[in-house]
Amino acid sequence: MRDGISAYIAVTAAYWAFMLTDGALRMLVLLHFHTLGFSPVQLAYLFVLYEIAGVVTNLSAGWIAARFGLTSTLYAGLGIQVLALLALTQLDPGWGLTASVVFVMAVQGASGVAKDLAKMSSKSAVKILAPSDGTGLFRWVAVLTGSKNAVKGLGFLLGAALLASFGFVPSVLSMAVILSGILLAVMLRMPSGLPVGRKDAKFTEVFSRNPRINWLSFSRLFLFGARDVWFVVGIPIYFYAVLSDGSEAGNRAAYFTIGSFMALWIILYGAVQAAAPKILNAQQRNEADLTRAAATWALGLAVIPACLALLVALAGAPTPWLTITLIAGLLAFGAVFAVNSGLHSYLILAFTNGDRVTMDVGFYYMSNAAGRLIGTVLSGGSYQLGGLPLCLAVAAAMVGLSAFGAAQLGSRSVESR
Repeated sequence: MRDGISAYIAVTAAYWAFMLTDGALRMLVLLHFHTLGFSPVQLAYLFVLYEIAGVVTNLSAGWIAARFGLTSTLYAGLGIQVLALLALTQLDPGWGLTASVVFVMAVQGASGVAKDLAKMSSKSAVKILAPSDGTGLFRWVAVLTGSKNAVKGLGFLLGAALLASFGFVPSVLSMAVILSGILLAVMLRMPSGLPVGRKDAKFTEVFSRNPRINWLSFSRLFLFGARDVWFVVGIPIYFYAVLSDGSEAGNRAAYFTIGSFMALWIILYGAVQAAAPKILNAQQRNEADLTRAAATWALGLAVIPACLALLVALAGAPTPWLTITLIAGLLAFGAVFAVNSGLHSYLILAFTNGDRVTMDVGFYYMSNAAGRLIGTVLSGGSYQLGGLPLCLAVAAAMVGLSAFGAAQLGSRSVESR
């Protein structure tokens, strides 16, 4: 048990370090290229390959981990992120728009591979290491996922602060150096406790035959699409338009404000996600009851973006009270979203078994990445076509589809494995 706890701590620490740089890098890229004159659609393009890479990586990462071991995929994720950060420092301001977009898309694609290798490794490790008694699995996955999102939220704030204080290249280079040191420390100190892989693992095993895992993956796809359709491009650009007066000082103030909001949103999301077992009273409920709760929480979530879309559309021009109401509404969305996400993260591990954990988790997070990809593309397009109200309306529709998928879980026998 002591080796298991030590391995869990090492995996969590490595994942924290990765997500800090991931959040900071996303904010650096978004704000830096927005100030260079990129349109909302062009900004969305910068993250498209990141999400496509996530779809492909998650589909294959489960098989890679099953064949070569979880520590191999964890180290690979951290190492590729270091290389992606170093590559981004080579961006030449003299390049044309097309060359800059293509280069950053390629680097973001590598970062997407890195992130999902690290995520799949960390989440799968919880299934292997968590105690099997009571609500141990739910508690361990809630701590890992919730703390990860809090750290990523700090990364958003860190990225905005670094950009405003030191500029783009020094900020990216410093993160590469720090993450390299953490990778080395984890490699030297990683205890035993994680599976080393099996050579007979077949790639076709990644496709699940469990209908509950397939429906949960469907629900996850639309849940995360609903978040990113306003989160990736829509809300940062909307707030930038409201807060910046075009001056250098105004831009800096907008950077800090946007970074602070997004950091607060992610930190709140992480804190609520970590508390999801208590919020759901998981200790007093069985797996079947928690499975049915997924649809109820998704339906409740859909109401929030629908109301916000109507409010912003009717208000017209931004006003201080509208901005405050919008911030409060989006934080409420984050809290309810966190319960949905935490419940999903528990259910995927509850539905799978030790022999298939990396395969099923990889397939599930492939759907997660596909949802982020769809949300990213729709974020830029929706904002350009209809502004923030359309982004929020699309989010409400996508949460509705997520609720439909979650409702199918309750109709499946809990005993089907």
